[in-house]
Amino acid sequence: MNTQELLKFIKKSTSPYHTVMAVEKILKAAKFQELAWGRAWKLKAGGAYFVSVFGSALMAFRVGRKKGMLRIAAAHTDFPGFRVKPSPDMKEGGCLMLNVEPYGGLIQSSWLDRPLSIAGSVALRGENAFHPVTRYVDFGRPILTIPRLAIHMDRKVNDGEKLNRQTEMLPLAALDGEEISKEFFIEQLAGELDCRSDDILSYDLTVYACEEPCVLGFDRAFISAPRLDNLTSVKACMDALLDAKTESGITVAAMFDNEEVGSRTKQGANSALLDELLRKIYESLGRENERSQDIAQGFLLSVDVAHGWHPNYSGKADPTNRPKLGGGFAIKQAASQSYVGDAEAQAVVKALADEAFAPYQTYVNRSDIPGGSTLGSMVSANLCLRGQDIGVPILAMHSAREFMAAADQEALTDLITKFFA
Repeated sequence: MNTQELLKFIKKSTSPYHTVMAVEKILKAAKFQELAWGRAWKLKAGGAYFVSVFGSALMAFRVGRKKGMLRIAAAHTDFPGFRVKPSPDMKEGGCLMLNVEPYGGLIQSSWLDRPLSIAGSVALRGENAFHPVTRYVDFGRPILTIPRLAIHMDRKVNDGEKLNRQTEMLPLAALDGEEISKEFFIEQLAGELDCRSDDILSYDLTVYACEEPCVLGFDRAFISAPRLDNLTSVKACMDALLDAKTESGITVAAMFDNEEVGSRTKQGANSALLDELLRKIYESLGRENERSQDIAQGFLLSVDVAHGWHPNYSGKADPTNRPKLGGGFAIKQAASQSYVGDAEAQAVVKALADEAFAPYQTYVNRSDIPGGSTLGSMVSANLCLRGQDIGVPILAMHSAREFMAAADQEALTDLITKFFA
């Protein structure tokens, strides 16, 4: 695993749409054949394929030359942050601000005083009302910031701060002057796209931390970067699929969107997307009657980051299951089944890890601190497919900038590569 390649990937992946575009570029270079979601497919044994779905989700897969096991590794393209609202222009105190809303469970204070930018999808007027023209945009430079209130005006700020999402988390974008029109943001967007303002009908735009990811530490053992959740998993799944030979069976790398807000969208994991993908694959191969049996005997890796053992907050970790940074990827368990897995699934992952010489650890929530959830249980339940949650342990999860050990990405990639082999 090349750490610099991960950092480059993170830098390019500034919205779910840009993550998909970055993955598409990698797959095309590796001679994967692009498919159209709304058309019939003609697949062949030994082929490698990918299809993007609604711009922000992507499914890539290989078909082995021999029949064999169905193996799926799933991750998500989205990350906590802010989305730009319609008609976002607001003015106050001589400044132009943008009206935004939080997306996912972000740590609000971590977004203060940072250089921010905007990326995403824009829908332009087309010749047919049912077919708007989709364009993707990334301003790619610092254009926004959310300044913190000075300590002199809030003497208790170091005792903990509660920020109002509507009134105190609005990014500043420009000075208010005579030349500022009522549709300043749309005009800036049109200028970036080189189109007419009145041709912009709608958009799905992400505010992201516009900072360079970096290697950190005296021993250069750490990675500090935005969007480690969940671009580490996307990159590991893609690297593994590229390296996999897939002599037998079918291997799938599934990249869903909207995990951070519940996955209940057409491009989310709690939808018919993966089920429909498998139906199209097996139908094209003329093996419809084998599909249910292959799913029943198949396996899912739900790949998402885990909570690492924080040295400053040891009391927040489980007493016996707390993965340390640099100790390998984490196998995630929860009695509530918020993480997918059972004893047999965990045994499968541990055996594969041993074969791949990939170090691993176990993560379980403290019993009195409820943890998060992933897309794994949804996919497993919808398909009736055995699976296990895994991921790299990180600190500062859902912060604007997160933290991990570089070695854990290598362990995760080695495990998924063995899984796909």
